[in-house]
Amino acid sequence: MRWTPKGRSANLEDMRGRSGGRGGALPKMGIGGFLLLLVLSFIFKKDFFALVGGGGAPTEAPAGQQAPVATSPEEENLIQFVSFVLDDTAEVWTRIFANSGQTYEPAKLAIFTEGVRSGCGFADSSVGPFYCPADRKVYVDLSFYDALRQRFGAPGDFAQAYVLAHEVGHHVQTLLGESDKFRRLQGQNPDQANEISVLQELQADCLAGIWAHSTAKEGILDEGDVEEALGAAAAVGDDRIQEQATGRVNPESWTHGSSEQRMKWFQAGFQSGDVDRCDTLARQ
Repeated sequence: MRWTPKGRSANLEDMRGRSGGRGGALPKMGIGGFLLLLVLSFIFKKDFFALVGGGGAPTEAPAGQQAPVATSPEEENLIQFVSFVLDDTAEVWTRIFANSGQTYEPAKLAIFTEGVRSGCGFADSSVGPFYCPADRKVYVDLSFYDALRQRFGAPGDFAQAYVLAHEVGHHVQTLLGESDKFRRLQGQNPDQANEISVLQELQADCLAGIWAHSTAKEGILDEGDVEEALGAAAAVGDDRIQEQATGRVNPESWTHGSSEQRMKWFQAGFQSGDVDRCDTLARQ
């Protein structure tokens, strides 16, 4: 991906070194979050799900304390990269919203280490990147990108960009009222909650594809970038992670969709650049 460091984004909050108590459970896990916990629980024979709480409304945690944060040149370069991607997604969605007479409110990005207290409660790093609609922030422990490359076999800067664009996609869903629509459907059809969750995640993949469509038009994609994003989408498919963790695939427990589904919907957004093409409820 052709990008130029432009400093840290004004919408980036560095929460590394900040301690915080454990609050309530997160209402939504980020990309591959649920199944990443499944993998960790299987490998280490420990209940990692317990680390992020068992449900209920978020509770207030003690005020965090800021500790000095030492940043290596490599880590600072990564921070500059996610800042570039974050600001580029804001530019793209600002244009798209304006074309339909709406105003886009840029998402905030909080980077953290080991654990963080968000507006949705406390989250351990094992949750993976996630979006919290309560404070409209994306949360990322930068070490996840090492896991994406090493554990999931999805290297490349555009694979990293896809992860962030997917979470920003959840922010777009919140602004457009799509998240509320999915939650209502889950409340009306509790026996289909997982299936509806999958459709919401696939829509976020499609919205990430729309951002990628814009980067292609801007001419900042390198050869192989789209393949990197597709590789990341495939790597965090529910079926692939389940098979790696247990040797079995159980579609009924999926929350994000299969590798094939995730690639399909990313491509739908990338090829069309049209938000209407991301209606996963109508285009199953």
